[in-house]
Amino acid sequence: MAFQSGNTTTLISKDSEITGNITFSGDLEIQGVVKGSIFAKTDASASVRVVEGGRVEGEIHAPKVIVNGSIKGDIHCSDHVELAAKANIEGDVHYSLIEMVKGSQVNGSLVYAGAEKKTAKVESLTGKNQVSVS
Repeated sequence: MAFQSGNTTTLISKDSEITGNITFSGDLEIQGVVKGSIFAKTDASASVRVVEGGRVEGEIHAPKVIVNGSIKGDIHCSDHVELAAKANIEGDVHYSLIEMVKGSQVNGSLVYAGAEKKTAKVESLTGKNQVSVS
C-alpha cells in the first residue's frame, strides 16, 4: 500500500524523538521514535507508516496503517492494516482488513472491527419494523 498522491506527508526522521500526542492529516511516516498516541483527523485517506527502525510507544488511530517497525500500544484502524516482515506489535490490533507477512509479530489480540459496523446496520433496520433473522 503506497501513500496517496496529493496528500501532504509528515516525516519524523530517523534521529528524531517526539514526546506527546500527534494529530495529523494526510500521510505520516515514522522513521524515528514517537512517545505518545497518534490520531488522524477525520480524513478517509490518512495513513501512518512505521518503517523498519521506527518505534511508537502509544496508540495509533488512523484509517490506514503500515508497520515494519515496532509499536508498544494498540492500533485502531478503520480501513486497512498491513504488517510487514519486521513488524513487532505489543498490543491489540483493531482492524477491518488486515494483511500480515511471514515474520510479523503481534503480542496481543486481533480484533475484527467490521462486526461492529454490521451490528449497527442490523439494529437500524430492526428500528424500522424490519424482521431480522439470526
